[in-house]
Amino acid sequence: MSAGPKLAGFAVVLAALFGGGALAGGLIDPDAEGSAPSAATEEAGHGHASSATAEEETTTPADADEAPEVHGLAVADAGLRVEVETPELRRGREETVRFRIVGDDGRTVRDFDVTHEKRMHLIVVRRDLTGFQHLHPQMAADGTWSAPAELADAGSYRLFADFSHEGEAVTLASDLRVDGPADLQALPAPEPTATSDGGYDVRLDADAPRAGVETELRFSITRDGEPVRTEPYLGAGGHLVALREGDLAFLHVHPADDGVAFGATFPSEGRYRLFLQFQHEGRVQTVAFTQEVGR
Repeated sequence: MSAGPKLAGFAVVLAALFGGGALAGGLIDPDAEGSAPSAATEEAGHGHASSATAEEETTTPADADEAPEVHGLAVADAGLRVEVETPELRRGREETVRFRIVGDDGRTVRDFDVTHEKRMHLIVVRRDLTGFQHLHPQMAADGTWSAPAELADAGSYRLFADFSHEGEAVTLASDLRVDGPADLQALPAPEPTATSDGGYDVRLDADAPRAGVETELRFSITRDGEPVRTEPYLGAGGHLVALREGDLAFLHVHPADDGVAFGATFPSEGRYRLFLQFQHEGRVQTVAFTQEVGR
């Protein structure tokens, strides 16, 4: 056979090989350059576009399609770690919870920013989202934080150390254990009204929260049918902690300038437990709500 036909046949084989490879590559990596994005990818806003569209996309903020941050799922974050010295507690007795914040270099951190009038906020809640406590521990000279706590029921609890360091908000989490048989509770169904531990009636107004979209959560408070004007608590009309059912992800919420209201961005659909605290006549009240979040 002459060289001409041989070369032509070799070219056909190469073309088939490269064509098959490109097809396989498209199946393995649908977002590879030159392949068409799937419909789901286009809907999510992450598909590769034509050159003209890509140039337009360079003007879009880098975080436009990013999911909201989720906090409080790990003992370490942002180069910091929480080390709990007292993970085992006795049921129904006042115990002292001790912990430290440690840097990557192994040294105990002692410098914290003031947020909501405190340098450290300690949240303790059982895994079934009962037994909520919001404590303000004191730091010793060696950097150890401590706070008295009494956990009435047995079970596994989550400890959240919520603070700011060098201008960055950080929430670290670890576990506490209280020995004994745990009577776990199902999460209550969502209701627009609830009663605080001191007998105040509280109503929650939230317009169908959706995941990834900031929602205003506004609370109205009454006692014996009369509206209550709250006193400043931690620098605002109230303080709100939101925890996701299941993994207990911790949400940072931002108080509004007026009334007892907050802006919250829920990172995913599902159910969340909202713990509102407010102050009236010198006493801090706590009330909890279940909030459904849609897509």
